Amino acid sequence: MISINDLSVEFSAKSLFDHINYVINRRDKIALVGKNGAGKSTMLKIIAGLQQPTSGSVAIPRDVTVGYLPQQMEISDVRTVKEEVASAFDHVAALRVELEEVTKEVECATDYEADSYARLIDRFTTLTEQMAMLEKENADAEIEKTLLGLGFNRKDFERPTSEFSGGWRMRVELAKILLRRPDVLLLDEPTNHLDIESIQWLENFLVTKANVVVLVSHDRAFIDNVTTRTIEISMGKIYDYSVNYSHFVELRKERIEQQMRAYQNQQKQIQDTEDFIERFRYKATKAVQVQSRMKQLAKIERIEVDEVDTSHLNLKFPPAPRSGDFPVIADNVGKAYGEHQVFDGATFTLRRGEKVAFVGKNGEGKSTLVKCIMGEIPYTGLLKLGHNVKIGYFAQNQAQLLDGERSVFDTIDRVAVGDIRTKIRDILGAFMFGGEASDKKVKVLSGGEKTRLAMIRLLLEPVNLLILDEPTNHLDMKTKDILKQAIKDFNGTVIVVSHDREFLDGLVEKVYEFGGGNVRECLGGIYEFLEKKRLASLQDLERTLSPERRDKKVQAAESRETLQDNRDAVPTPRMSYAEQREREKAKKRAAKKVAEAEAEVARLEAEQKAIEDKIAAGDSSSDVLEAHSAATRRLENAMSVWELAVMEQEELNS
Repeated sequence: MISINDLSVEFSAKSLFDHINYVINRRDKIALVGKNGAGKSTMLKIIAGLQQPTSGSVAIPRDVTVGYLPQQMEISDVRTVKEEVASAFDHVAALRVELEEVTKEVECATDYEADSYARLIDRFTTLTEQMAMLEKENADAEIEKTLLGLGFNRKDFERPTSEFSGGWRMRVELAKILLRRPDVLLLDEPTNHLDIESIQWLENFLVTKANVVVLVSHDRAFIDNVTTRTIEISMGKIYDYSVNYSHFVELRKERIEQQMRAYQNQQKQIQDTEDFIERFRYKATKAVQVQSRMKQLAKIERIEVDEVDTSHLNLKFPPAPRSGDFPVIADNVGKAYGEHQVFDGATFTLRRGEKVAFVGKNGEGKSTLVKCIMGEIPYTGLLKLGHNVKIGYFAQNQAQLLDGERSVFDTIDRVAVGDIRTKIRDILGAFMFGGEASDKKVKVLSGGEKTRLAMIRLLLEPVNLLILDEPTNHLDMKTKDILKQAIKDFNGTVIVVSHDREFLDGLVEKVYEFGGGNVRECLGGIYEFLEKKRLASLQDLERTLSPERRDKKVQAAESRETLQDNRDAVPTPRMSYAEQREREKAKKRAAKKVAEAEAEVARLEAEQKAIEDKIAAGDSSSDVLEAHSAATRRLENAMSVWELAVMEQEELNS
């Protein structure tokens, strides 16, 4: 589908890619992995046509569409959220013309076994699905479903995008790209601005609806759930594996071990041969054997062990000075901006040495409560820090606050005080900024390198309360593992604000959930929390869109059972009798809508299958193809109506 041919890229006489070759096939779900600065984002930009390589080429067929989400982008602020997302459908006229052309080609085709015919049918199916989604009623449903999946509320749809933070505006851009349904999705760290629920929704979207995905992400759980192929970029070369990331790690280790064993055996064989030649070189009676061994030595194809980047972060937090038994005590803490109450009634106590997580949707107050603890903003209620508490704080936008014109060394030298200034070079070396790297300008660093640089501030003086707000954004897998172990080994108290399930797993023993203006405590790790919240029910909803199209009635029954379990597990606030009656009426109306939508989906599936049976029997006339296109549009529309009905029912029941 897309062919990368002999690709090389050089920056300042340093080779980033060295004659790389690989092919992106149809239906590939690829994880592009490697250390920070290895060239992952550069590779995506080259495929997207936004950057030119030093040499080599990228071959993309004319009819293949590409959607690209960068880490950072400039976003327009002149329309509402819904209007901005609806612009994803501006290309409908061009799609309609292309569908007509492809339909004519299918009608004229005669060789049904040829690869070209298979590609033609695949393109026809893709265009039909895209056009089905672009029907006015269905487009509105898809926009609503996508925005809700990415964490927006319905009341947000008519708000101007200028009212939202950069992270939320990135979600708007992601929604536009997903709705365009490009043949190839290039996503650079798409989870950096998403909460756990939105990440799970995106996982299922990419698995069930996306065609080809090339993904750069350092969220291990996310890429394991989405991808089936892993391409590692290391030392200017690539290593291609047809497995997900976790299996890739195992296979890479086995590959290096096998290469090393083969290399060592060959080196022993070469040494033995050279010793024989040297020993008998001047003996006439051994001349024939010596000549034979010399020829044998010349023919040996030397085994090379893949060059491995062994540089890594050396991170260990200084021992924590002893604090009081309760570093943080919150009693009925609240925060409001004008009439908007972010949260209220937050009451909890952190014990010395505890490691806890703050989780929840963006905008629910996680970072706001952190700022309250830091004393940066006013709040209501009582918030008390324990005796001798010294805070080390890593802000979510810490890396963006760095001055791009300063060098790496100067950035740390300006904030270090006292004896620590004599150890700046050692600290930079431990953070992989040794030698010439310490003289680099901050503006040329990758996102992960900036995050590492910003984190050095935490080592400049001992602290006993670490507050880390999204510390893993942009960090590569290996660096994240090292950071996680360093936090585990730290003997002070830790608050981590994060949406990275794999990072939090085994790290925290308590989770505080932010949502609906409340802060709720959940004992146990992150996966225990997710199990209790039954967030997996969101995945059940999205799985109904799989190619197998499992029976919708079964899916609806499973969803209702899950929702009933949720109601049994979560106490409901008291309502008046009138409110209860109105709520029950709304539930009945919602259940009726779901049942009607299920029946309509079942009817349209049967109708579509009858048409597909005709096509399979060899009838590919214009009338049959048009009927199939119309049936597909009606089915897609009915599926969207059904999903929205289930989501509405879920909201009422929860």
